[in-house]
Amino acid sequence: MHENYGRDLDLNLLRMFAVVADTGSVTAAASRLYLTQPAVSAALRRLQTAVGAPLFVRRGRGLALTSRGERLRAAVRPHLQALVDAALAAPDFDPKTSERTIRLGLSDAAELWLLPRLLRVLERDAPRMRVIATSVQFRTVEDALASGLDVAVTVADELPHAIRREVLYRGGFVCLFDPRHAKLPRRQLREREYFAHEHVIVSYNGDLRGVVEDVLRKQRRIRCSVPSFAHLGALVEGSALLATVPEVVAKHIISTRPRLRTLRLPFALAGTGVELLWPSATDDDAPCKLVRARIAEIARQVAG
Repeated sequence: MHENYGRDLDLNLLRMFAVVADTGSVTAAASRLYLTQPAVSAALRRLQTAVGAPLFVRRGRGLALTSRGERLRAAVRPHLQALVDAALAAPDFDPKTSERTIRLGLSDAAELWLLPRLLRVLERDAPRMRVIATSVQFRTVEDALASGLDVAVTVADELPHAIRREVLYRGGFVCLFDPRHAKLPRRQLREREYFAHEHVIVSYNGDLRGVVEDVLRKQRRIRCSVPSFAHLGALVEGSALLATVPEVVAKHIISTRPRLRTLRLPFALAGTGVELLWPSATDDDAPCKLVRARIAEIARQVAG
Protein backbone atom coordinates (compact mmCIF):
# COMPACT_ATOMS: atom_id res chain seq x y z
CA MET A 1 0.00 0.00 0.00
CA HIS A 2 1.30 3.47 -0.93
CA GLU A 3 2.67 5.25 2.12
CA ASN A 4 0.60 8.37 1.37
CA TYR A 5 -2.57 6.41 2.10
CA GLY A 6 -1.84 6.24 5.76
CA ARG A 7 0.22 9.40 6.12
CA ASP A 8 -1.34 12.18 4.04
CA LEU A 9 -4.37 11.07 2.06
CA ASP A 10 -7.45 11.53 4.22
CA LEU A 11 -10.27 9.96 2.24
CA ASN A 12 -12.50 12.89 3.19
CA LEU A 13 -10.28 15.02 0.93
CA LEU A 14 -11.54 13.03 -2.05
CA ARG A 15 -15.13 13.81 -1.09
CA MET A 16 -14.33 17.53 -0.93
CA PHE A 17 -12.52 17.29 -4.26
CA ALA A 18 -15.56 15.67 -5.89
CA VAL A 19 -17.90 18.42 -4.65
CA VAL A 20 -15.54 21.20 -5.83
CA ALA A 21 -15.23 19.46 -9.19
CA ASP A 22 -19.02 19.27 -9.52
CA THR A 23 -19.68 22.88 -8.49
CA GLY A 24 -16.60 24.50 -10.05
CA SER A 25 -16.35 26.75 -7.00
CA VAL A 26 -14.75 26.58 -3.59
CA THR A 27 -17.47 28.87 -2.20
CA ALA A 28 -20.32 26.71 -3.53
CA ALA A 29 -18.59 23.53 -2.34
CA ALA A 30 -18.10 24.98 1.15
CA SER A 31 -21.81 25.83 1.33
CA ARG A 32 -22.84 22.33 0.24
CA LEU A 33 -20.44 20.68 2.69
CA TYR A 34 -21.35 23.02 5.59
CA LEU A 35 -17.71 24.07 5.90
CA THR A 36 -15.88 27.37 5.68
CA GLN A 37 -14.23 28.44 2.43
CA PRO A 38 -10.74 28.43 4.00
CA ALA A 39 -11.29 24.86 5.22
CA VAL A 40 -12.15 23.68 1.69
CA SER A 41 -9.20 25.56 0.17
CA ALA A 42 -6.84 24.02 2.73
CA ALA A 43 -8.22 20.55 1.96
CA LEU A 44 -7.59 21.03 -1.77
CA ARG A 45 -4.02 22.09 -1.10
CA ARG A 46 -3.45 18.99 1.01
CA LEU A 47 -4.89 16.77 -1.71
CA GLN A 48 -2.80 18.35 -4.45
CA THR A 49 0.31 17.90 -2.30
CA ALA A 50 -0.52 14.23 -1.82
CA VAL A 51 -1.25 13.72 -5.54
CA GLY A 52 1.82 15.68 -6.61
CA ALA A 53 0.11 17.58 -9.43
CA PRO A 54 -2.36 20.51 -9.86
CA LEU A 55 -5.98 19.40 -9.98
CA PHE A 56 -7.66 22.74 -10.77
CA VAL A 57 -6.88 25.90 -12.72
CA ARG A 58 -8.60 29.27 -12.53
CA ARG A 59 -11.27 29.91 -15.16
CA GLY A 60 -13.00 33.24 -14.71
CA ARG A 61 -14.48 33.34 -11.23
CA GLY A 62 -14.49 29.58 -10.91
CA LEU A 63 -12.27 26.54 -11.18
CA ALA A 64 -11.74 24.07 -14.00
CA LEU A 65 -10.21 20.61 -13.76
CA THR A 66 -6.79 19.91 -15.15
CA SER A 67 -6.30 16.72 -17.12
CA ARG A 68 -4.97 15.12 -13.92
CA GLY A 69 -8.04 16.36 -12.08
CA GLU A 70 -10.34 14.90 -14.76
CA ARG A 71 -8.71 11.51 -14.42
CA LEU A 72 -8.99 11.66 -10.64
CA ARG A 73 -12.68 12.59 -10.76
CA ALA A 74 -13.43 9.76 -13.18
CA ALA A 75 -11.66 7.28 -10.89
CA VAL A 76 -13.04 8.59 -7.61
CA ARG A 77 -16.73 9.13 -8.39
CA PRO A 78 -17.90 5.48 -8.66
CA HIS A 79 -16.00 4.52 -5.50
CA LEU A 80 -17.42 7.40 -3.48
CA GLN A 81 -20.93 6.46 -4.59
CA ALA A 82 -20.30 2.84 -3.63
CA LEU A 83 -19.19 3.92 -0.16
CA VAL A 84 -22.30 6.07 0.28
CA ASP A 85 -24.52 3.22 -0.90
CA ALA A 86 -22.84 0.81 1.50
CA ALA A 87 -23.24 3.18 4.43
CA LEU A 88 -26.94 3.83 3.75
CA ALA A 89 -27.97 0.32 2.75
CA ALA A 90 -30.35 -1.49 5.09
CA PRO A 91 -28.68 -4.41 6.89
CA ASP A 92 -29.21 -7.74 5.17
CA PHE A 93 -30.58 -10.06 7.85
CA ASP A 94 -32.78 -13.09 7.30
CA PRO A 95 -33.42 -14.96 10.57
CA LYS A 96 -34.26 -18.13 8.65
CA THR A 97 -30.76 -18.31 7.17
CA SER A 98 -28.65 -16.43 9.74
CA GLU A 99 -25.87 -18.50 11.28
CA ARG A 100 -25.05 -15.92 13.93
CA THR A 101 -23.85 -17.16 17.31
CA ILE A 102 -25.32 -15.21 20.26
CA ARG A 103 -23.40 -15.09 23.52
CA LEU A 104 -26.01 -15.10 26.28
CA GLY A 105 -25.31 -14.54 29.97
CA LEU A 106 -27.87 -15.99 32.39
CA SER A 107 -28.32 -16.06 36.12
CA ASP A 108 -28.92 -19.58 37.35
CA ALA A 109 -32.58 -18.75 38.01
CA ALA A 110 -33.07 -17.32 34.51
CA GLU A 111 -31.44 -20.36 32.96
CA LEU A 112 -34.21 -22.55 34.38
CA TRP A 113 -37.22 -20.73 32.94
CA LEU A 114 -35.69 -18.96 29.94
CA LEU A 115 -33.14 -21.08 28.10
CA PRO A 116 -35.35 -24.07 27.15
CA ARG A 117 -38.11 -21.77 25.91
CA LEU A 118 -35.70 -19.52 24.02
CA LEU A 119 -34.13 -22.45 22.19
CA ARG A 120 -37.56 -23.68 21.10
CA VAL A 121 -38.50 -20.21 19.84
CA LEU A 122 -35.23 -19.83 17.93
CA GLU A 123 -35.66 -23.28 16.42
CA ARG A 124 -38.88 -21.94 14.93
CA ASP A 125 -37.82 -18.39 14.00
CA ALA A 126 -34.05 -18.65 13.42
CA PRO A 127 -33.21 -22.35 13.07
CA ARG A 128 -29.56 -21.84 12.16
CA MET A 129 -28.67 -19.38 14.90
CA ARG A 130 -26.66 -20.74 17.82
CA VAL A 131 -26.47 -19.78 21.48
CA ILE A 132 -23.51 -19.90 23.83
CA ALA A 133 -24.94 -19.60 27.34
CA THR A 134 -22.68 -18.64 30.23
CA SER A 135 -23.35 -18.06 33.91
CA VAL A 136 -23.53 -14.49 35.24
CA GLN A 137 -24.77 -12.83 38.40
CA PHE A 138 -25.05 -9.27 39.64
CA ARG A 139 -21.37 -9.16 40.64
CA THR A 140 -20.02 -10.40 37.30
CA VAL A 141 -22.44 -9.18 34.64
CA GLU A 142 -20.72 -5.84 33.98
CA ASP A 143 -17.35 -7.46 33.21
CA ALA A 144 -19.04 -10.19 31.18
CA LEU A 145 -20.83 -7.68 28.95
CA ALA A 146 -17.61 -5.74 28.51
CA SER A 147 -15.86 -8.97 27.50
CA GLY A 148 -18.16 -9.88 24.63
CA LEU A 149 -21.60 -10.97 25.83
CA ASP A 150 -24.36 -9.92 23.44
CA VAL A 151 -27.11 -9.98 26.06
CA ALA A 152 -27.63 -10.98 29.68
CA VAL A 153 -30.59 -11.73 31.95
CA THR A 154 -30.03 -11.28 35.68
CA VAL A 155 -30.47 -8.83 38.53
CA ALA A 156 -27.98 -5.98 38.49
CA ASP A 157 -26.78 -3.05 40.55
CA GLU A 158 -25.37 0.16 39.12
CA LEU A 159 -24.05 -0.21 35.58
CA PRO A 160 -22.24 2.12 33.14
CA HIS A 161 -24.32 4.15 30.69
CA ALA A 162 -22.88 2.05 27.87
CA ILE A 163 -25.02 -0.87 29.07
CA ARG A 164 -28.71 -0.75 28.21
CA ARG A 165 -31.21 -2.27 30.63
CA GLU A 166 -34.89 -3.24 30.55
CA VAL A 167 -36.85 -4.72 33.46
CA LEU A 168 -38.39 -8.05 32.46
CA TYR A 169 -40.39 -8.68 35.64
CA ARG A 170 -40.46 -7.93 39.37
CA GLY A 171 -41.81 -11.17 40.80
CA GLY A 172 -41.75 -11.89 44.51
CA PHE A 173 -40.72 -14.96 46.52
CA VAL A 174 -42.73 -17.97 47.64
CA CYS A 175 -42.14 -20.93 49.92
CA LEU A 176 -41.63 -24.19 47.98
CA PHE A 177 -42.24 -27.48 49.81
CA ASP A 178 -43.28 -31.11 49.50
CA PRO A 179 -46.68 -31.47 51.24
CA ARG A 180 -46.11 -35.20 51.74
CA HIS A 181 -43.27 -34.49 54.17
CA ALA A 182 -43.45 -30.85 55.29
CA LYS A 183 -46.62 -30.45 57.31
CA LEU A 184 -47.77 -26.93 56.55
CA PRO A 185 -51.23 -25.34 56.49
CA ARG A 186 -53.03 -25.43 53.16
CA ARG A 187 -53.78 -21.73 52.96
CA GLN A 188 -51.75 -19.43 55.18
CA LEU A 189 -48.23 -20.02 56.43
CA ARG A 190 -47.45 -18.44 59.79
CA GLU A 191 -44.05 -16.99 60.60
CA ARG A 192 -43.41 -19.27 63.57
CA GLU A 193 -44.11 -22.32 61.39
CA TYR A 194 -41.81 -21.02 58.68
CA PHE A 195 -38.87 -20.53 61.07
CA ALA A 196 -39.55 -23.82 62.89
CA HIS A 197 -38.80 -25.85 59.76
CA GLU A 198 -35.41 -26.61 58.24
CA HIS A 199 -34.50 -24.90 54.99
CA VAL A 200 -32.37 -25.32 51.90
CA ILE A 201 -31.06 -22.02 50.56
CA VAL A 202 -29.23 -20.66 47.55
CA SER A 203 -26.11 -18.74 48.54
CA TYR A 204 -23.75 -17.23 45.98
CA ASN A 205 -21.27 -16.59 48.80
CA GLY A 206 -21.08 -20.24 49.80
CA ASP A 207 -22.31 -19.62 53.34
CA LEU A 208 -25.48 -20.08 55.42
CA ARG A 209 -27.02 -16.73 54.54
CA GLY A 210 -29.77 -16.36 51.99
CA VAL A 211 -32.19 -13.65 50.94
CA VAL A 212 -34.20 -13.89 54.19
CA GLU A 213 -31.10 -13.44 56.36
CA ASP A 214 -29.88 -10.54 54.23
CA VAL A 215 -33.21 -8.67 54.03
CA LEU A 216 -35.03 -9.53 57.28
CA ARG A 217 -31.95 -10.06 59.44
CA LYS A 218 -33.51 -13.27 60.79
CA GLN A 219 -31.67 -16.59 60.83
CA ARG A 220 -33.42 -19.74 59.62
CA ARG A 221 -32.62 -23.33 60.54
CA ILE A 222 -30.56 -24.08 57.45
CA ARG A 223 -29.85 -27.70 56.65
CA CYS A 224 -28.19 -27.17 53.26
CA SER A 225 -26.75 -24.29 51.21
CA VAL A 226 -26.30 -24.70 47.45
CA PRO A 227 -24.77 -22.35 44.85
CA SER A 228 -27.68 -22.33 42.37
CA PHE A 229 -31.37 -23.07 41.83
CA ALA A 230 -30.60 -25.87 39.36
CA HIS A 231 -31.21 -28.81 41.71
CA LEU A 232 -33.40 -27.17 44.33
CA GLY A 233 -36.50 -29.10 43.29
CA ALA A 234 -34.72 -32.42 43.74
CA LEU A 235 -33.59 -31.41 47.22
CA VAL A 236 -37.05 -30.31 48.32
CA GLU A 237 -38.96 -33.24 46.83
CA GLY A 238 -39.10 -36.17 49.23
CA SER A 239 -37.96 -34.08 52.21
CA ALA A 240 -39.41 -31.77 54.86
CA LEU A 241 -37.12 -28.94 53.73
CA LEU A 242 -38.53 -25.54 52.76
CA ALA A 243 -37.04 -23.40 50.00
CA THR A 244 -37.68 -19.70 49.52
CA VAL A 245 -37.46 -19.05 45.79
CA PRO A 246 -38.57 -16.49 43.19
CA GLU A 247 -42.14 -17.22 42.09
CA VAL A 248 -41.15 -17.66 38.44
CA VAL A 249 -38.56 -20.26 39.47
CA ALA A 250 -41.13 -22.08 41.62
CA LYS A 251 -43.49 -22.28 38.62
CA HIS A 252 -40.77 -23.92 36.56
CA ILE A 253 -39.83 -26.41 39.29
CA ILE A 254 -43.46 -27.43 39.86
CA SER A 255 -43.95 -27.91 36.11
CA THR A 256 -41.38 -30.70 36.28
CA ARG A 257 -42.17 -31.85 39.85
CA PRO A 258 -45.97 -31.55 40.19
CA ARG A 259 -46.06 -33.03 43.67
CA LEU A 260 -44.48 -29.90 45.11
CA ARG A 261 -46.52 -26.91 46.27
CA THR A 262 -46.01 -23.26 47.17
CA LEU A 263 -47.37 -20.96 49.86
CA ARG A 264 -47.13 -17.23 50.25
CA LEU A 265 -44.48 -16.12 52.71
CA PRO A 266 -45.67 -14.90 56.11
CA PHE A 267 -43.72 -11.66 55.70
CA ALA A 268 -43.04 -9.11 52.98
CA LEU A 269 -40.11 -10.03 50.76
CA ALA A 270 -40.14 -8.07 47.52
CA GLY A 271 -38.28 -9.46 44.56
CA THR A 272 -35.52 -7.54 42.81
CA GLY A 273 -36.27 -6.71 39.19
CA VAL A 274 -34.82 -9.21 36.74
CA GLU A 275 -33.39 -7.26 33.83
CA LEU A 276 -32.47 -7.68 30.19
CA LEU A 277 -29.01 -6.15 29.72
CA TRP A 278 -27.00 -5.50 26.57
CA PRO A 279 -24.15 -3.27 25.30
CA SER A 280 -25.37 -0.10 23.61
CA ALA A 281 -23.12 -0.97 20.66
CA THR A 282 -25.56 -3.76 19.71
CA ASP A 283 -28.68 -1.55 19.80
CA ASP A 284 -29.16 -1.83 16.03
CA ASP A 285 -27.65 -5.30 15.56
CA ALA A 286 -30.49 -7.25 13.92
CA PRO A 287 -29.74 -10.74 15.34
CA CYS A 288 -29.30 -9.32 18.85
CA LYS A 289 -32.54 -7.33 18.51
CA LEU A 290 -34.36 -10.50 17.52
CA VAL A 291 -33.05 -12.41 20.54
CA ARG A 292 -33.83 -9.54 22.92
CA ALA A 293 -37.39 -9.32 21.60
CA ARG A 294 -37.94 -13.06 22.01
CA ILE A 295 -36.56 -12.98 25.58
CA ALA A 296 -38.92 -10.14 26.48
CA GLU A 297 -41.88 -12.07 25.03
CA ILE A 298 -40.99 -15.19 26.98
CA ALA A 299 -40.60 -13.20 30.21
CA ARG A 300 -44.07 -11.67 29.78
CA GLN A 301 -45.57 -15.13 29.28
CA VAL A 302 -43.78 -16.67 32.25
CA ALA A 303 -44.43 -13.82 34.67
CA GLY A 304 -48.02 -13.25 33.49
